[in-house]
Amino acid sequence: MAIQNPDFADYCCELLSGLGPCVAKRMFGGWGISVDGLTVAILANLGGGDTLWLKASADTQAQFEAEGCPRFSYGSKTGTRGINYYGAPADAMESPALMLPWARLAMQAALQAKKPAPKPKAPAKAKKTATAKPATKSAKQSRGR
Repeated sequence: MAIQNPDFADYCCELLSGLGPCVAKRMFGGWGISVDGLTVAILANLGGGDTLWLKASADTQAQFEAEGCPRFSYGSKTGTRGINYYGAPADAMESPALMLPWARLAMQAALQAKKPAPKPKAPAKAKKTATAKPATKSAKQSRGR
């Protein structure tokens, strides 16, 4: 999974520069690329060479799949697992201009992932029923007079 070519991270940051300044950091034998503190891509070699994997969401993954982009997947003890990252289209790897629409999809997915999940509504509080209050000492005294 280690990236063999460290210059690849610099090149990918250049490709994604249409989103703004990119920061590449070492991560789990690969790299994570973020823009404005949001991770938009990871770099990893899963056996097919150094690859730029762009973040996707339920709203954007169909576009990656329609382009034939492979999903990031890896083997685990329980079988193959996938995460919401897709390989960048080959032609998009040619220039920042060709990458920009795909980079925007990755940013959209990163922004969606950042939004906090809606808080579950608290269960409705049971209405208090009117209960008779015990008679106070002063009330007992006034009745007895």
